[in-house]
Formats: sequence, structure tokens, C-alpha cells
Amino acid sequence: MNIQNSTGLELNGQKLLLALIIALGLTGQLVASAASLDLPLDWQVVQRSAVGWAEVKLAGTLPAEAGLVEAKAELGAGSRGKATDWTVVASGSQLTDGKFHGSLKLAPGGWYALKVRYRKSATDADVLGEAGVEHVGVGEVFVIAGQSNASNHGAEKQKTTTGMVAAFDGKKWQLANDPQPGASGGQGSFQPPFADAIAGKFQVPVGIIACGIGATSVREWLARGATFPQPPTLEGRVRKLASGEWECKGEAFEMFTARMKQLGPKGFRAVLWHQGESDAEQPDPKRSLTGAAYRQYLEKLIKDSRKEIGWDAPWFVALVTSHGGNGVEDMRAGQKSLWTDGLALEGPDSDALRGDLRDGVHFSGKGLREHGARWAEKVAPWLEKQHP
Repeated sequence: MNIQNSTGLELNGQKLLLALIIALGLTGQLVASAASLDLPLDWQVVQRSAVGWAEVKLAGTLPAEAGLVEAKAELGAGSRGKATDWTVVASGSQLTDGKFHGSLKLAPGGWYALKVRYRKSATDADVLGEAGVEHVGVGEVFVIAGQSNASNHGAEKQKTTTGMVAAFDGKKWQLANDPQPGASGGQGSFQPPFADAIAGKFQVPVGIIACGIGATSVREWLARGATFPQPPTLEGRVRKLASGEWECKGEAFEMFTARMKQLGPKGFRAVLWHQGESDAEQPDPKRSLTGAAYRQYLEKLIKDSRKEIGWDAPWFVALVTSHGGNGVEDMRAGQKSLWTDGLALEGPDSDALRGDLRDGVHFSGKGLREHGARWAEKVAPWLEKQHP
């Protein structure tokens, strides 16, 4: 009995040892092939440069013993762009602590399927591991900010019809179907029809960075510590000082500029600013702004945000003063003055969108599509001049 038990234990021990060897072998294989591509993200759109291409940043995790990273970009049937063959993108000092960083030059277009592979050296043909993402675009990226009509408060959710528009919420990219990630509200926006029009005209993917916050005054978007004599209608983002003045807490500004800084210098084409309803014709007239005051605060926002992100990002400013009526001419004049003085480019006249294009202060489904088309009419001619 004891002999049988001893023999059984010995056999079980041998089986256990064999199982451990197999498990360790498999684990070794998993470690050897443990590789990831962390950048670019799936559905990411990279801003094309003035000369018409982009250095797409690559970063990820290396498998054991890797001394070289290669990448290639493939294009599906009918996709615009220029596929690449395997190209060395990282080696030597670009490989540290099991990580790599590099870049791959890509022509405007997409969606590209981007793949990376890892080898010991240029003379060693064995591939240690592979990784990739299926959707990477090189095209046009826009930051869209302001209040509800710049975010997700329209009557009808919109979808990208071209399939060439993606949105970034600060962590991940996705197809830009409403509601737009990163902005307030859960309904419709003008972003999909606007971006579809740009994608269709220029035959490149379009990226949207939506930052709009419903019901905000321009005063709520100022940098922390900016002061003004009268508060906006909503006081959650401002505070009253002992002097009687009011001060902005800077929360919207910090969110806004942080989102822009994530894209890097010249990492987007322009800011599209659509805001003004909460500064015009307020129930308490003391909380409304004159055109001159609106101009002063928006000029400060433009200049301070450019300083914060480290480059002079172009801004388009819309005419926005209406709650469904004709608008407020004094404030419209203040917004127009930013165009005439060269501080901003001319956006659409959204006050002109009335009747069945509105659902109260917000736009109907038809109005959202018209609003997007009018934004494209302003942006596209300027964009053509950036790529003569």
C-alpha cells in the first residue's frame, strides 16, 4: 500500500513536473511575443502638414531580445493615400526599458492599416512579434468649442455618412457619430455633416475634438483669475471676490487647452468657436454683454489659449447671438470685429438659421445639417489655400 502510494506520488510528481515545464515553455513563448502598439490609436486622425504629409508617431512595448522595430502601412481597396513597405522606425536609443518610440511618414489619406514587427537586428530575419491597428488617417483635425450649439444639444443625432470622420475624447478615438465624445449633451451636433463635407471635398479623414459646454458664457471660458464686473447667468464656474468683482475659476479653459495640448504643436488645423447665446438677451440684462465687452473677453481667450498651447492656432468665430430671433446687432458687431482685425477667421452666420431649422435655441435635425454645411462653406476655401 505504501509502495503503491509512493509510486503514485512519484508518477503524479512527474506529471506535475511535465505540466510545469510545458506551462513555463508556453509562458516563455508568451513573454517572447508580448508586444503592443500603443500609438497611434485605432481610428486616430493625424493632422497633415503644410507640405502634405505627416510624421505619425509610433510607440509601444517590445518583445524580449528585440533590437529593431519596423512598420508598414497598408491601404484597403478604394482608399486614398500611399502604402509603404516595411521601414525601420525604431532602434538603438529609441528602445528603452522594454518600450520603443519612433515615427512613420505617411501621405494624406486612409484609413491605413498600420503594422509593426520586431526583430533582433537588421541582419536577423526572425520576427519576434507583431502588432498593429486597423484605422489610421492622415488628414484634417478640428477643435470645436463654445456652448450648446457647438456640442450635443441638437434635436436629432447625426452620423458620419462617409465613414471618414473620427472623434477623440482625450483617451480614445472612435467614429464620430453623435453624441460627440468630450462635449456636453447627449443628442445631435453639426460636427458629422460638417466633417463629412470636408472629408468629401478633400478626400482625407477628418478628426473632431469636441469641447463644447452647454449654456456657457465666454466669461466662463477665460483663464483662472480673469476678472469682470458682472457675472454670467450661471455662476458655477465663476466666484465673487471681496472687491465686488467676479473671477473665472478657469475650469473650462484648463480642459480646453489640455485637449489641444494633447495633439501637440500644429497638431490640429483650427479652432471652430460657436458661442454667444448665453451672453446676449439674458433675462437679467445686467448679465448680458455688450459687443465691445464680448470682443474683449474672446480676444483674451484666443490670445491666452495660444500662449498656453505654445503656438498660434487659427480660430474661426461664428456670428452667434440668437435665441431663435434675428440676433443682437451690437454683439454681432463685436464678433465681426475679430475678423476685421485679423484675430479670427470668418465663421458662419448662425443667427440666419431660423424657422424649421430651429428647435427653440437649438437646431433641428435639418438645422444641424444646414449648420454643418455653412461651417464647411467657410472653412473649405481657407483650407484650399493651405495646400496650394
